[in-house]
Amino acid sequence: MKCDCDNCEIKSIFYATIKESEVEEYCKSRIEKEVKTGELVIRQGDYIDDFIYLKEGLVKLYRDTPHGQQIISLGKPLDFVSLLSVFGSDKYSYSVSAIKDSTICILSIHEIRQLIHENGDFALKLISTLNKASERILFDYLDLSQKRLNGRVASVLLYFADVFGMNKYDLPITRKEIAQLVGMSIENVIRAISEFRRDNILNVYGKRIEIVDKKMLSRIRELN
Repeated sequence: MKCDCDNCEIKSIFYATIKESEVEEYCKSRIEKEVKTGELVIRQGDYIDDFIYLKEGLVKLYRDTPHGQQIISLGKPLDFVSLLSVFGSDKYSYSVSAIKDSTICILSIHEIRQLIHENGDFALKLISTLNKASERILFDYLDLSQKRLNGRVASVLLYFADVFGMNKYDLPITRKEIAQLVGMSIENVIRAISEFRRDNILNVYGKRIEIVDKKMLSRIRELN
């Protein structure tokens, strides 16, 4: 199978650090898999055998705790959804499931680890990518934690508008999952969305969201 995806970061790392003929060998071993909404991509506690890259779709990264599910982050196309665990443990410390029909690319983690041992340039670029992914999750968490409720919910709604490239979309996660993501109760999330609707910032039809006043929603995100 060819590595012919535009903007594929792992492909760019390969081409920047190893010979083109070797890149093609890794591409031939790549597996592309379709994942349906709700299907697990990674299960917390499973042994790590794969290096997984999200080609299309949306996923959520979460941990199962004694107090319920804790959403860590959302993953969009071109994200390395397995990167947070692959070098720190032999088992996944979190789960990943599709919140929208998705396509993932799978490489052997053993081949990636061998390449890290043999190629310092590849290792440095991959570590840099890991750091960026970790920093994004940390900064997103800190940013959300410093906002009031309405600002947190506005951030999530604008995130999906950015991912889908439109102001009208079907919300791919439930109100409960929004609450888990922003660290608030489901009642408060429902209240915030109702206030946005009352103030003519949103139109809401079940899971269908239409952002009517994006400028105001952005102000709430930034100032709340």
